[in-house]
Amino acid sequence: MLRSIARLYVFKQATPSRSFHTCRTALAQAQARAGSSSGVQDAPIVQYVKRKVEERKKLESELSGEALSEEDIRRVRKIKELEPLQEAWTEWNRAKESLQETAALLNDPDPTMRSMAEEEYATLSESINALVEDTFPSLLVPPSQTAKLSAIIELRAGVGGSESALFTADLVRMYTRAAQAMGWGVSMVSSNILETGGMKDAIMEVKGQGVYDALRWESGVHRVQRVPATEASGRVHTSTVSVMVLPLTEEAEATSSDDDLFKMSDIKLEVMRARGAGGQHVNKTESAVRLTHIPTGITVSMQDERSQHQNRRRAFQILRARLMDQKLNQEMLERRDIRRSLVRSADRSEKIRTYNYAQDRVTDHRLGMSLKNLASVMDGEGLQDFIKALQERHRDEMLEDVLAQQ
Repeated sequence: MLRSIARLYVFKQATPSRSFHTCRTALAQAQARAGSSSGVQDAPIVQYVKRKVEERKKLESELSGEALSEEDIRRVRKIKELEPLQEAWTEWNRAKESLQETAALLNDPDPTMRSMAEEEYATLSESINALVEDTFPSLLVPPSQTAKLSAIIELRAGVGGSESALFTADLVRMYTRAAQAMGWGVSMVSSNILETGGMKDAIMEVKGQGVYDALRWESGVHRVQRVPATEASGRVHTSTVSVMVLPLTEEAEATSSDDDLFKMSDIKLEVMRARGAGGQHVNKTESAVRLTHIPTGITVSMQDERSQHQNRRRAFQILRARLMDQKLNQEMLERRDIRRSLVRSADRSEKIRTYNYAQDRVTDHRLGMSLKNLASVMDGEGLQDFIKALQERHRDEMLEDVLAQQ
């Protein structure tokens, strides 16, 4: 699991138990790594928090005693914004002072007093760790603007023919199981099932709090290496599936009104007869809908629903999701230098993960992380380990950006 930026600069200590022997071990670690508080004091994240607290004090001193001016209102808002950081900084200083006071008792001639001091020293060291590694970063990293969004997952078979289509169906099952395990709602929007087995493409809808933020890093090329059931010689084949995770906003009626992401004058709407098996409405009514966003060339076709109105609503939903995804990625590119790894991870053509059946291994190439239990990943449970690691990686990079601004 990746370590946060803060962990690169401060001591790391195992969680101590209350036994005398473990406290001795924890004490030795704490003394070796945090005995001199200057090292922790000089950590970039600590220095950054200190500057923010000093900025807050300066703003307080600049407030006028009379009626608040517009500039005073701006200062008050900033002071309020920095209040949680001030509280965390106060707790940090209190713990640091207590640690220094406790250090004086570590050589007490009374064994009982010395034992209590050792245990308290280890506990305070752990508290300081938590403040630097968790509390400070959580207050410094800007809150996600997409935290409440659900997601649409689009999967398309790539290289590998029928084997790629079979793996597309396997990934649909994996994401379905993972969503159910995490308490999210999941449904199939559309799918192109082949007679030979598997899916040529599929669109899934996953609803719940924080779904998009959790799954957005699944976008990219997923590669599978395994022996197809039809392979008589036992030769391993390599196939790929392209996955795209899109932000799903609250549904809006597909009317003729403009949207915050597009203008209706930029939309070319076509209706046609649905094709393929599916009931009496197929080939008899013009229920299928195709939308084209002229400025970007994005095209969405929908025919899985039974009425033109339903297909129109779904098509606008998918179009809106694709345009939102494009907007978010553009903002990401504008915020970051082209050399940064997160920009590379936003490239949908990049191979992000390999599923090797012969070695019972799944490797995420962005993390350099491998799990040996492939079945657990395909059942959705093991996938959560990758999701969590990718979210931590994103938080670490966001924190690094914040610290680099000063």
